[in-house]
Amino acid sequence: MTKRAYQERFYPTAEQAELLARSFGCARFVWNNTLKHRTDAFYQNGEVIPHWALEKRLVQLKQDFSWLNEVSSVIFQQLLRDQQQAFKPFWEKRAGYPRFKSKPWGQSIRLTKAAFRFKDGQLFIAKSSEPLNIHWSFKDGLPSEPSAITISKDAAGRYFVSMLCEFESEPMPVVNKTVGIDLGLKDLFVTSDGFKSGNPKYTEQYEAKLAYLQRKLAKKQKGSRNRNKLRLKVARVHTKIADCRRDATHKATRTLINENQVVCVESLAVKNMIKHPRLAKPIADAHWGEFVRQLKYKAQWVGRTVVEIDRGFPSSKRCPTPGCGHINETLPLEVREWRCPSCGSVHDRDIAAAINIKTAGLAGLASGATGTGATTGVVA
Repeated sequence: MTKRAYQERFYPTAEQAELLARSFGCARFVWNNTLKHRTDAFYQNGEVIPHWALEKRLVQLKQDFSWLNEVSSVIFQQLLRDQQQAFKPFWEKRAGYPRFKSKPWGQSIRLTKAAFRFKDGQLFIAKSSEPLNIHWSFKDGLPSEPSAITISKDAAGRYFVSMLCEFESEPMPVVNKTVGIDLGLKDLFVTSDGFKSGNPKYTEQYEAKLAYLQRKLAKKQKGSRNRNKLRLKVARVHTKIADCRRDATHKATRTLINENQVVCVESLAVKNMIKHPRLAKPIADAHWGEFVRQLKYKAQWVGRTVVEIDRGFPSSKRCPTPGCGHINETLPLEVREWRCPSCGSVHDRDIAAAINIKTAGLAGLASGATGTGATTGVVA
Protein backbone atom coordinates (compact mmCIF):
# COMPACT_ATOMS: atom_id res chain seq x y z
CA MET A 1 0.00 0.00 0.00
CA THR A 2 1.19 3.50 -0.88
CA LYS A 3 0.14 6.74 0.73
CA ARG A 4 -1.00 9.58 -1.48
CA ALA A 5 -2.43 13.03 -0.75
CA TYR A 6 -5.58 14.10 -2.59
CA GLN A 7 -6.10 17.85 -2.61
CA GLU A 8 -9.48 19.44 -3.19
CA ARG A 9 -10.80 22.98 -2.98
CA PHE A 10 -13.68 23.69 -0.61
CA TYR A 11 -15.94 26.62 0.17
CA PRO A 12 -16.55 27.12 3.91
CA THR A 13 -19.69 28.57 5.40
CA ALA A 14 -19.45 31.83 7.37
CA GLU A 15 -19.26 29.86 10.64
CA GLN A 16 -16.59 27.52 9.27
CA ALA A 17 -14.57 30.43 7.90
CA GLU A 18 -14.64 32.04 11.34
CA LEU A 19 -13.62 28.76 13.01
CA LEU A 20 -10.77 28.27 10.54
CA ALA A 21 -9.62 31.88 11.02
CA ARG A 22 -9.40 31.25 14.77
CA SER A 23 -7.65 27.93 14.18
CA PHE A 24 -5.08 29.47 11.83
CA GLY A 25 -4.47 32.33 14.26
CA CYS A 26 -4.06 30.07 17.29
CA ALA A 27 -1.77 27.73 15.38
CA ARG A 28 0.35 30.67 14.23
CA PHE A 29 0.56 32.01 17.80
CA VAL A 30 1.61 28.66 19.29
CA TRP A 31 4.18 28.06 16.54
CA ASN A 32 5.78 31.48 16.94
CA ASN A 33 5.63 31.38 20.74
CA THR A 34 7.22 27.93 20.87
CA LEU A 35 9.86 28.80 18.29
CA LYS A 36 10.83 31.93 20.24
CA HIS A 37 11.02 29.87 23.45
CA ARG A 38 13.33 27.33 21.81
CA THR A 39 15.47 30.06 20.22
CA ASP A 40 15.90 31.99 23.48
CA ALA A 41 16.74 28.81 25.39
CA PHE A 42 19.43 27.87 22.90
CA TYR A 43 21.11 31.26 22.49
CA GLN A 44 20.90 32.25 26.15
CA ASN A 45 21.63 28.93 27.86
CA GLY A 46 22.77 26.62 25.03
CA GLU A 47 19.80 24.39 25.83
CA VAL A 48 18.05 22.20 23.25
CA ILE A 49 14.50 21.67 24.48
CA PRO A 50 13.12 18.14 23.84
CA HIS A 51 9.71 17.53 22.31
CA TRP A 52 8.15 16.14 25.50
CA ALA A 53 9.01 19.36 27.38
CA LEU A 54 7.27 21.43 24.72
CA GLU A 55 4.12 19.30 24.99
CA LYS A 56 4.16 19.83 28.75
CA ARG A 57 4.63 23.56 28.20
CA LEU A 58 1.61 23.57 25.86
CA VAL A 59 -0.67 22.71 28.80
CA GLN A 60 0.52 25.79 30.67
CA LEU A 61 0.25 27.89 27.52
CA LYS A 62 -3.42 26.96 27.14
CA GLN A 63 -4.04 27.94 30.77
CA ASP A 64 -2.39 31.31 30.31
CA PHE A 65 -4.27 32.03 27.06
CA SER A 66 -7.78 30.65 27.49
CA TRP A 67 -8.79 31.51 23.91
CA LEU A 68 -6.56 28.68 22.70
CA ASN A 69 -9.23 26.29 23.99
CA GLU A 70 -11.71 27.55 21.39
CA VAL A 71 -10.13 25.32 18.72
CA SER A 72 -9.18 21.64 18.62
CA SER A 73 -6.13 20.72 20.70
CA VAL A 74 -5.05 18.27 17.98
CA ILE A 75 -3.93 21.27 15.91
CA PHE A 76 -1.30 22.20 18.51
CA GLN A 77 -0.10 18.62 19.00
CA GLN A 78 0.49 18.20 15.27
CA LEU A 79 2.05 21.64 15.09
CA LEU A 80 4.64 20.76 17.72
CA ARG A 81 5.47 17.56 15.82
CA ASP A 82 5.87 19.54 12.61
CA GLN A 83 8.19 22.01 14.30
CA GLN A 84 10.26 19.18 15.76
CA GLN A 85 10.49 17.70 12.27
CA ALA A 86 11.52 21.09 10.84
CA PHE A 87 14.52 21.22 13.17
CA LYS A 88 15.96 17.88 12.01
CA PRO A 89 17.29 19.10 8.63
CA PHE A 90 18.55 22.25 10.36
CA TRP A 91 20.65 20.29 12.85
CA GLU A 92 21.87 18.10 9.98
CA LYS A 93 22.84 21.29 8.07
CA ARG A 94 20.55 20.47 5.15
CA ALA A 95 18.18 23.42 5.61
CA GLY A 96 17.90 26.82 7.24
CA TYR A 97 16.50 27.69 10.64
CA PRO A 98 12.69 27.24 10.92
CA ARG A 99 10.88 30.50 10.22
CA PHE A 100 8.26 32.38 12.16
CA LYS A 101 4.80 32.24 10.57
CA SER A 102 3.10 35.37 9.20
CA LYS A 103 -0.57 35.86 8.37
CA PRO A 104 -0.73 37.15 4.76
CA TRP A 105 1.31 34.46 2.98
CA GLY A 106 -0.83 31.34 3.41
CA GLN A 107 -1.86 29.41 6.50
CA SER A 108 -2.48 25.77 7.29
CA ILE A 109 -3.41 23.32 10.04
CA ARG A 110 -3.01 19.54 10.16
CA LEU A 111 -5.55 17.21 11.76
CA THR A 112 -5.51 13.53 12.62
CA LYS A 113 -8.57 11.25 12.92
CA ALA A 114 -9.26 12.53 16.42
CA ALA A 115 -10.20 15.92 14.98
CA PHE A 116 -12.16 15.03 11.85
CA ARG A 117 -14.73 12.52 10.61
CA PHE A 118 -15.22 11.17 7.10
CA LYS A 119 -18.66 9.62 6.54
CA ASP A 120 -20.60 8.88 3.34
CA GLY A 121 -18.25 11.01 1.26
CA GLN A 122 -18.56 13.99 3.59
CA LEU A 123 -15.80 15.50 5.72
CA PHE A 124 -16.55 16.95 9.15
CA ILE A 125 -13.95 18.78 11.23
CA ALA A 126 -13.89 19.28 15.01
CA LYS A 127 -15.97 22.15 16.44
CA SER A 128 -18.17 22.24 13.31
CA SER A 129 -21.47 20.37 12.82
CA GLU A 130 -21.67 20.96 9.05
CA PRO A 131 -19.59 19.06 6.47
CA LEU A 132 -17.08 20.94 4.34
CA ASN A 133 -18.48 21.96 0.96
CA ILE A 134 -15.78 20.23 -1.09
CA HIS A 135 -15.61 20.64 -4.86
CA TRP A 136 -14.78 16.99 -5.65
CA SER A 137 -12.72 16.33 -8.78
CA PHE A 138 -12.27 12.58 -8.17
CA LYS A 139 -15.37 10.97 -9.70
CA ASP A 140 -14.68 7.56 -8.15
CA GLY A 141 -14.13 9.05 -4.70
CA LEU A 142 -11.17 8.52 -2.41
CA PRO A 143 -9.45 5.10 -2.44
CA SER A 144 -9.65 4.85 1.36
CA GLU A 145 -10.68 6.80 4.43
CA PRO A 146 -8.18 9.61 5.11
CA SER A 147 -5.73 9.02 7.94
CA ALA A 148 -4.87 12.72 8.22
CA ILE A 149 -5.94 15.96 6.57
CA THR A 150 -4.33 19.36 6.06
CA ILE A 151 -6.54 22.41 5.68
CA SER A 152 -4.89 25.43 4.08
CA LYS A 153 -5.75 28.92 2.93
CA ASP A 154 -3.50 30.49 0.32
CA ALA A 155 -2.57 34.13 -0.11
CA ALA A 156 -5.42 34.62 -2.58
CA GLY A 157 -8.00 33.54 0.01
CA ARG A 158 -8.73 30.08 -1.44
CA TYR A 159 -9.36 27.12 0.87
CA PHE A 160 -7.97 23.65 0.20
CA VAL A 161 -8.08 20.34 2.03
CA SER A 162 -5.41 17.71 1.43
CA MET A 163 -6.43 14.18 2.45
CA LEU A 164 -3.79 11.49 3.05
CA CYS A 165 -5.11 8.13 1.84
CA GLU A 166 -3.75 4.67 1.16
CA PHE A 167 -4.04 3.35 -2.37
CA GLU A 168 -2.88 0.26 -4.23
CA SER A 169 -0.51 1.27 -7.01
CA GLU A 170 -0.94 -0.83 -10.17
CA PRO A 171 2.03 -1.25 -12.55
CA MET A 172 1.37 -0.16 -16.11
CA PRO A 173 1.97 -2.57 -19.03
CA VAL A 174 5.61 -2.74 -20.10
CA VAL A 175 6.32 -0.73 -23.24
CA ASN A 176 9.35 -1.08 -25.48
CA LYS A 177 10.22 2.61 -25.52
CA THR A 178 12.83 4.72 -23.76
CA VAL A 179 13.56 8.43 -23.92
CA GLY A 180 16.20 10.95 -22.92
CA ILE A 181 15.25 14.44 -21.79
CA ASP A 182 17.27 17.64 -21.91
CA LEU A 183 15.82 20.41 -19.75
CA GLY A 184 16.23 23.97 -20.97
CA LEU A 185 14.83 27.50 -21.18
CA LYS A 186 13.99 28.00 -24.87
CA ASP A 187 12.12 24.70 -24.62
CA LEU A 188 11.26 23.41 -21.16
CA PHE A 189 12.28 19.94 -22.29
CA VAL A 190 13.54 18.34 -25.48
CA THR A 191 13.33 14.58 -26.01
CA SER A 192 15.76 12.30 -27.79
CA ASP A 193 12.97 11.67 -30.34
CA GLY A 194 13.25 15.30 -31.45
CA PHE A 195 10.14 16.63 -29.69
CA LYS A 196 10.44 20.20 -28.39
CA SER A 197 7.92 21.28 -25.77
CA GLY A 198 8.30 25.03 -26.17
CA ASN A 199 8.17 27.38 -23.20
CA PRO A 200 4.91 29.19 -22.36
CA LYS A 201 6.80 31.54 -19.99
CA TYR A 202 3.88 32.05 -17.63
CA THR A 203 5.72 34.61 -15.50
CA GLU A 204 6.46 36.71 -18.59
CA GLN A 205 2.82 36.49 -19.73
CA TYR A 206 1.57 38.12 -16.53
CA GLU A 207 4.65 40.26 -15.80
CA ALA A 208 3.16 43.56 -17.03
CA LYS A 209 -0.08 43.10 -15.09
CA LEU A 210 1.83 42.06 -11.98
CA ALA A 211 4.16 45.06 -12.19
CA TYR A 212 1.18 47.42 -12.58
CA LEU A 213 -0.61 46.02 -9.53
CA GLN A 214 2.55 46.01 -7.44
CA ARG A 215 3.20 49.67 -8.24
CA LYS A 216 -0.32 50.52 -7.11
CA LEU A 217 0.11 48.38 -3.99
CA ALA A 218 3.31 50.22 -3.03
CA LYS A 219 1.42 53.54 -2.98
CA LYS A 220 -1.34 52.36 -0.62
CA GLN A 221 -1.21 53.10 3.08
CA LYS A 222 -0.22 50.12 5.19
CA GLY A 223 -3.11 48.62 7.10
CA SER A 224 -5.78 50.21 4.90
CA ARG A 225 -8.62 48.30 3.26
CA ASN A 226 -7.57 49.42 -0.22
CA ARG A 227 -4.10 48.01 0.37
CA ASN A 228 -5.56 44.67 1.42
CA LYS A 229 -7.77 44.60 -1.70
CA LEU A 230 -4.75 45.19 -3.91
CA ARG A 231 -2.71 42.63 -1.98
CA LEU A 232 -5.36 40.03 -2.85
CA LYS A 233 -5.25 41.05 -6.51
CA VAL A 234 -1.47 40.63 -6.58
CA ALA A 235 -1.79 37.27 -4.82
CA ARG A 236 -4.36 36.09 -7.37
CA VAL A 237 -1.97 36.85 -10.23
CA HIS A 238 0.79 34.90 -8.48
CA THR A 239 -1.54 31.93 -7.89
CA LYS A 240 -2.64 32.06 -11.55
CA ILE A 241 1.00 31.78 -12.65
CA ALA A 242 1.68 28.96 -10.19
CA ASP A 243 -1.47 27.06 -11.17
CA CYS A 244 -0.66 27.27 -14.90
CA ARG A 245 2.91 26.14 -14.31
CA ARG A 246 1.84 23.27 -12.05
CA ASP A 247 -0.83 22.09 -14.49
CA ALA A 248 1.58 22.06 -17.44
CA THR A 249 4.21 20.19 -15.43
CA HIS A 250 1.73 17.51 -14.31
CA LYS A 251 0.47 16.95 -17.86
CA ALA A 252 3.97 16.73 -19.36
CA THR A 253 5.37 14.35 -16.72
CA ARG A 254 2.28 12.12 -16.87
CA THR A 255 2.59 11.82 -20.67
CA LEU A 256 6.30 10.98 -20.48
CA ILE A 257 5.76 8.30 -17.83
CA ASN A 258 2.78 6.75 -19.64
CA GLU A 259 4.58 6.51 -22.98
CA ASN A 260 8.08 5.38 -21.88
CA GLN A 261 9.40 2.49 -19.83
CA VAL A 262 12.66 4.30 -19.01
CA VAL A 263 13.11 8.08 -18.77
CA CYS A 264 16.66 9.42 -18.62
CA VAL A 265 17.27 12.92 -17.25
CA GLU A 266 20.23 15.01 -16.17
CA SER A 267 20.56 15.83 -12.49
CA LEU A 268 20.69 19.61 -12.09
CA ALA A 269 21.78 21.77 -9.15
CA VAL A 270 18.82 24.13 -9.50
CA LYS A 271 19.55 25.93 -6.21
CA ASN A 272 22.97 26.89 -7.52
CA MET A 273 21.79 27.77 -11.02
CA ILE A 274 19.04 30.03 -9.73
CA LYS A 275 21.71 32.37 -8.33
CA HIS A 276 22.52 33.50 -11.87
CA PRO A 277 21.90 37.30 -11.97
CA ARG A 278 20.32 37.27 -15.45
CA LEU A 279 18.69 33.84 -15.71
CA ALA A 280 17.32 33.44 -12.18
CA LYS A 281 13.72 34.33 -13.11
CA PRO A 282 13.53 32.13 -16.27
CA ILE A 283 15.10 29.20 -14.40
CA ALA A 284 12.62 29.54 -11.54
CA ASP A 285 9.76 29.72 -14.05
CA ALA A 286 11.01 26.59 -15.84
CA HIS A 287 10.19 24.43 -12.78
CA TRP A 288 13.04 21.96 -13.41
CA GLY A 289 13.28 20.64 -9.86
CA GLU A 290 9.54 19.95 -9.65
CA PHE A 291 9.59 18.41 -13.12
CA VAL A 292 12.15 15.78 -12.12
CA ARG A 293 10.48 15.20 -8.73
CA GLN A 294 7.16 14.43 -10.41
CA LEU A 295 8.81 12.08 -12.87
CA LYS A 296 10.33 10.13 -9.99
CA TYR A 297 7.25 9.56 -7.86
CA LYS A 298 4.95 8.93 -10.84
CA ALA A 299 7.42 6.37 -12.17
CA GLN A 300 7.47 4.65 -8.79
CA TRP A 301 3.67 4.42 -8.74
CA VAL A 302 3.36 2.60 -12.07
CA GLY A 303 6.58 0.58 -12.28
CA ARG A 304 8.55 2.80 -14.65
CA THR A 305 12.22 3.77 -14.28
CA VAL A 306 13.79 7.23 -14.07
CA VAL A 307 17.56 7.41 -14.54
CA GLU A 308 19.52 10.49 -13.47
CA ILE A 309 22.95 10.96 -15.02
CA ASP A 310 25.74 13.01 -13.51
CA ARG A 311 25.43 16.75 -14.12
CA GLY A 312 29.09 16.86 -15.17
CA PHE A 313 28.43 14.63 -18.18
CA PRO A 314 29.14 16.70 -21.39
CA SER A 315 25.77 15.97 -22.98
CA SER A 316 25.65 19.16 -25.10
CA LYS A 317 29.29 19.02 -26.26
CA ARG A 318 29.38 15.35 -27.23
CA CYS A 319 28.62 14.12 -30.75
CA PRO A 320 25.72 11.63 -30.55
CA THR A 321 26.55 9.89 -33.83
CA PRO A 322 27.19 6.16 -33.17
CA GLY A 323 30.86 5.36 -33.33
CA CYS A 324 31.98 8.99 -33.05
CA GLY A 325 31.59 10.48 -29.56
CA HIS A 326 33.76 13.53 -30.26
CA ILE A 327 33.64 16.07 -27.41
CA ASN A 328 34.00 19.78 -28.16
CA GLU A 329 36.31 21.67 -25.86
CA THR A 330 33.97 24.67 -25.79
CA LEU A 331 30.42 25.22 -26.99
CA PRO A 332 28.99 28.68 -26.13
CA LEU A 333 25.36 28.82 -25.03
CA GLU A 334 24.34 30.93 -28.02
CA VAL A 335 25.41 28.13 -30.42
CA ARG A 336 22.19 26.15 -31.02
CA GLU A 337 23.45 24.04 -33.94
CA TRP A 338 26.95 22.70 -34.57
CA ARG A 339 28.89 20.47 -36.97
CA CYS A 340 31.06 17.71 -35.58
CA PRO A 341 34.70 18.29 -36.68
CA SER A 342 35.32 14.55 -36.53
CA CYS A 343 32.45 12.95 -38.52
CA GLY A 344 30.93 16.04 -40.14
CA SER A 345 27.41 15.47 -38.78
CA VAL A 346 25.26 18.52 -38.04
CA HIS A 347 23.46 18.45 -34.70
CA ASP A 348 20.80 20.46 -32.93
CA ARG A 349 22.34 21.25 -29.56
CA ASP A 350 19.33 20.27 -27.45
CA ILE A 351 18.36 17.12 -29.35
CA ALA A 352 22.01 15.96 -29.30
CA ALA A 353 22.08 16.50 -25.53
CA ALA A 354 18.87 14.47 -25.08
CA ILE A 355 20.26 11.61 -27.19
CA ASN A 356 23.50 11.58 -25.18
CA ILE A 357 21.56 11.62 -21.91
CA LYS A 358 19.52 8.64 -23.07
CA THR A 359 22.64 6.74 -24.20
CA ALA A 360 24.47 7.37 -20.92
CA GLY A 361 21.42 6.55 -18.82
CA LEU A 362 20.67 3.26 -20.56
CA ALA A 363 24.35 2.26 -20.49
CA GLY A 364 24.52 2.83 -16.75
CA LEU A 365 21.23 1.00 -16.20
CA ALA A 366 22.40 -1.99 -18.26
CA SER A 367 25.72 -2.21 -16.42
CA GLY A 368 24.01 -2.10 -13.05
CA ALA A 369 25.90 1.01 -12.00
CA THR A 370 22.66 2.85 -11.37
CA GLY A 371 20.50 0.04 -10.02
CA THR A 372 17.11 -1.09 -11.32
CA GLY A 373 14.68 0.78 -9.10
CA ALA A 374 12.15 3.43 -10.06
CA THR A 375 14.77 6.09 -9.49
CA THR A 376 18.43 5.45 -9.99
CA GLY A 377 21.72 6.86 -8.96
CA VAL A 378 24.39 8.70 -10.90
CA VAL A 379 26.08 7.68 -14.10
CA ALA A 380 29.57 9.11 -14.55
